[in-house]
Amino acid sequence: MAIGFVLIKTAPAAERDVYNIVKDIDEVTEVHSLFGEYDLIVKLQAENFNNLGQAVVDNIRSIEGVEDTKTLTGIEF
Repeated sequence: MAIGFVLIKTAPAAERDVYNIVKDIDEVTEVHSLFGEYDLIVKLQAENFNNLGQAVVDNIRSIEGVEDTKTLTGIEF
């Protein structure tokens, strides 16, 4: 099982809209709002790193209002 944490920067005032879309993505297990450089942190789980990357690129980075992401990946033991 591959896990990832995605830090998301949104356009001004787009945080809530992006949050509401991200929380419904199949691979997403948690979403939290942040204060600071990034606006949201998302935890994802996928069968493998290819699926994890695909979820980030196809489902998160394509959301209107997402300006930048930083993805941290890992594995569960």
